[in-house]
Amino acid sequence: MAETGEITWIKRRYEDGDLAGAWYVLVATTDPATNEAASAEAERNRIWCVRSDDAEAATAWTPATGRGDGVTVAVLTGHDPRRSAAVRDAIVEGLRDGSIAAPQHRARTPFVALVGGGPGDPDLITVRGRRLLAEADVVIADRLGPRDLLDELPPHVEVIDAAKIPYGRFMAQEAINNALIEHAKAGRSVVRLKGGDPFVFGRGMEEAQALAAEGIACTVVPGISSSISVPGAAGIPVTHRGWPTSSRWSADTWPPTTRAPSSTGPRSPS
Repeated sequence: MAETGEITWIKRRYEDGDLAGAWYVLVATTDPATNEAASAEAERNRIWCVRSDDAEAATAWTPATGRGDGVTVAVLTGHDPRRSAAVRDAIVEGLRDGSIAAPQHRARTPFVALVGGGPGDPDLITVRGRRLLAEADVVIADRLGPRDLLDELPPHVEVIDAAKIPYGRFMAQEAINNALIEHAKAGRSVVRLKGGDPFVFGRGMEEAQALAAEGIACTVVPGISSSISVPGAAGIPVTHRGWPTSSRWSADTWPPTTRAPSSTGPRSPS
């Protein structure tokens, strides 16, 4: 701070009278006698005094401060500055990664986001995805996304279950598109929470196109696709030096009890 001109540093020992005209003093030398003398002068002249060596002897305490996601955080935990710093760091980190929900209520711009939630573990969603989820008014989720994160949403958030259960309950894609458009036009912030990546077998492009047709912009947040995360969790790399350098994905499905895939060549997805 002295090198950048933020403070003026006079390199000498403390002398009685140095606090004349001050209203706040920070005592932080390594000499206990000097600290006591400066503290005594501050007490005589009714000056706020912070003691880095002895919080009990101080007449003022400086909070541990930090800033994250447009929020300034100041923490005091009694007379334990290291604990204050730890709590501050945890709060700032939570604001940055979205694990602490603090949505804006003024100067807020509604948004629509297609968020890839990764392979299902709530810890594997991206930081940006989690932050957008914390800002949402409406979340349209299906069974493939990290549903544990839905339990962390504030009570006012509307959660729409798109299900997507094979051969079972599901929300038609057209209905999902219409819900995105309806809530966006109502001025709400909407997150479409998907499993994996929105553009890897996720029909995310269809939703983006439906929104674009109505003049609604959307943000696409990539996610960790299960096509690479599941093999990785099993210790199987999808690429490796000395192995084939390409991978093949297929969207083809078939009921195994009724028919099998053709052995003569690829077929179009059913």
